[in-house]
Amino acid sequence: MGRALVIGGGVAGTATAMVLQRAGWSPTVFESYSSGGDDAGAFLTLGPNGMLALDSFGASDRVVEAGFHLHTLEAFDAAGELRDSRTLSPARPHLSGYQCLHRSELYRALQAEAIDRGVTVERDKRLVDAQRCDDGVRAVFADGTSAVGELLVGADGLRSTVRTLIDGQAPAPRYVGVRVFYGYSSSTPPGAEVGVIRMIRGSSGAFGYTVSPRGDTWWFARLPEPESDRTGIAETPPQHWRAHLEAAFGPDRTPAADIVASTDDRLFATDARDIAALPRWRDDDMVVVGDAAHPASPASGQGASMALEDAVVLGKALRDTSGRAEALEVFERFRRPRAEANVSASAALDTGRPQDSGATRPAESADDLVRLLDWNEPLDT
Repeated sequence: MGRALVIGGGVAGTATAMVLQRAGWSPTVFESYSSGGDDAGAFLTLGPNGMLALDSFGASDRVVEAGFHLHTLEAFDAAGELRDSRTLSPARPHLSGYQCLHRSELYRALQAEAIDRGVTVERDKRLVDAQRCDDGVRAVFADGTSAVGELLVGADGLRSTVRTLIDGQAPAPRYVGVRVFYGYSSSTPPGAEVGVIRMIRGSSGAFGYTVSPRGDTWWFARLPEPESDRTGIAETPPQHWRAHLEAAFGPDRTPAADIVASTDDRLFATDARDIAALPRWRDDDMVVVGDAAHPASPASGQGASMALEDAVVLGKALRDTSGRAEALEVFERFRRPRAEANVSASAALDTGRPQDSGATRPAESADDLVRLLDWNEPLDT
């Protein structure tokens, strides 16, 4: 084992670094931001698979401390009628089934855990190039510095530089036709309970909300919208989005419009993008993981959990095979079908119709996933 250069200090990058360390590698994380990231104002939910992946490398406790547990999902229609209610069960009895937290808190928890384990995290390191050399691969950064390792892992997100270094013809992320909004209200809707997340299929779009232990309401919305550029979205004031969302959800008999109306300036918007099927995930000494490999729209709520699965499987592949190139092939073979199925499922939720990614999702039981993410179980290569 040798030195691994992990490009990106988000969920995929810090998790991958910790798992590689467990597999015997010496990882360094290079993060382009001085703090936070593009969507640090958003919140997310880790599913049972994400919590299982965290548990496999001993990081679940720290993440649990950073968020709160969700135990029930309720689904409503635009008339406010309850259509479904289900218990959100954990993958294992000692784990949280679903964990809700700010993305920035998840970043901080994972980075703190990685640093406590001796992983080096270097900030303000924006990758601009990677070159093969006698010792493996040399990463070149915008500040003029470089680093050499035997393996380079691209965990650099939706607009991945590593993706294009592996394949100069890699497709750009496509707009899926939906704008996603996140917001926080200091008020609590009538009947809302901590630990319950409510999803609303509104007449104009989707809306979801939950109440934190502090009593404030965390909510998101997805609306079909024309594509906009990042600058235009960033420069749009919160009051514009608030009025826009109140108009969209106002006709429905649900609390969505009132929740939006009571929201302060903590309101964020982003256009949802994905890549249906990235042709190349790897070469002999570079590989992409997480959103760099299989970005999905947030509709399925599985982006962070899929990144954590990637980290575990990559570490196991490197541990259980005899060579780096073979390990990367095994990693892709195990991960591509499941990851691309998630991209397709998420796009279908956005558009209301099935999407063909070219991937066929294999039959996979809960037991299969538990074994796949169990660090003590070898991969069946």
